[in-house]
Amino acid sequence: MTVLCYVIMIIVPYLLCGVNSAIIVTRIKSHQDIRELGSGNAGLTNTLRTQGKLAALFVLLGDVLKGVLSVLIVRLSFLFLAGIDTTVYANGLNYVAFVAALTGILGHVFPIYFKFRGGKGILVSVSILMTVEWIPACILLGIFIIIVAFTRYVSLGSCAAAVLYGPTVLIYGLIVNDPCVYINTVIALLIGALIVYMHRSNIVRLKNGTEKKLGQKA
Repeated sequence: MTVLCYVIMIIVPYLLCGVNSAIIVTRIKSHQDIRELGSGNAGLTNTLRTQGKLAALFVLLGDVLKGVLSVLIVRLSFLFLAGIDTTVYANGLNYVAFVAALTGILGHVFPIYFKFRGGKGILVSVSILMTVEWIPACILLGIFIIIVAFTRYVSLGSCAAAVLYGPTVLIYGLIVNDPCVYINTVIALLIGALIVYMHRSNIVRLKNGTEKKLGQKA
């Protein structure tokens, strides 16, 4: 049963998070491909700019739901199939949720259903990381909100939070004596690097002064 749990840990988050809300909502609303509109990103911000607030709301709900469910399903599979509570530090399996987070974000960014062209992973990352370990996630969300509030650049706030994710997990893990702290930190660094990589075009536009601010139309 434990082997089955590890299979679920890798496959379920990837497949579940690969269901891209922005692509689906846009096809239903305007019969278009969100990846061919605006910035070309299949995510919340581009949906808001090109499809409006109601469509963006459905994307928000969809991405949050799949992110939370992907981690909960993995944790519950270990609990009911193997009898192990992965949320208890003493069991030494806290890394399970972090691996589920990584595979879930990979599923959102490179979805098998949509020719491996998905979103940049910010909204689904927030929902997943809040479910994995909410205190570090809240710290990063606070940093994100402050940066966006002052600069109105969503991409800048996203990249800053991504870069700080690994160090935040490391410091928090050492404080709470998480036995998986170093494994979790490595995974957090990989997640951060993936998010920054997906924002490489935004970074170029930020450097050139051509990046659109929050609220601007596509």
